[in-house]
Amino acid sequence: MRFIIIDGLDGSGKSTQAKLIEEKYLSIGESVIVREHPSFDNSFGLKAKKALLGRGKINRIKASIYYALDVIRSVRKYNGKSDNIIMVRYLMGLAYLPLPLAQLLYSFFTRILPTSPYMFFLDLEPDESLRRMSSREETEMFENRDDLIKVRENALNLAQDWYIIDTTGSIGEVSQKINGILDQLDES
Repeated sequence: MRFIIIDGLDGSGKSTQAKLIEEKYLSIGESVIVREHPSFDNSFGLKAKKALLGRGKINRIKASIYYALDVIRSVRKYNGKSDNIIMVRYLMGLAYLPLPLAQLLYSFFTRILPTSPYMFFLDLEPDESLRRMSSREETEMFENRDDLIKVRENALNLAQDWYIIDTTGSIGEVSQKINGILDQLDES
């Protein structure tokens, strides 16, 4: 089973690239489950999304806790149920926390949750992230320049063993980079 993780800043193309990876493996007859977080098929994901749309310290704490529970639920429910599992927004939700706490929790969660050689962080500059998100109707609490700068810095610090993919190119160019890595990993 391939356990593929697609993470990155808002607007980096996570959902788009996950869909393209799904199509790649479906086209060769393999089964695929895609899980996006926060997910909308359970109370943890719904509560995480509601907190993300709020403001203030309490909503930050709620968003973090419910997000973690949503991810854990997905792993427990879907791990091993398909040839491929693609997790969109997985461990890098921790990058929204202060770096020392994020590092501590990252170390903890990577011991209890599955990781894999197939971990991709889709990177882009915060200003480009904001530009791509400008047409969204709802704004989450971290979707501002200052927070995106901090989150990106934290995520890049945590993603030492990840494939970091620059997503400033076209969707096709980014997909080509990811597919090249996937093909290499599949051959090894």
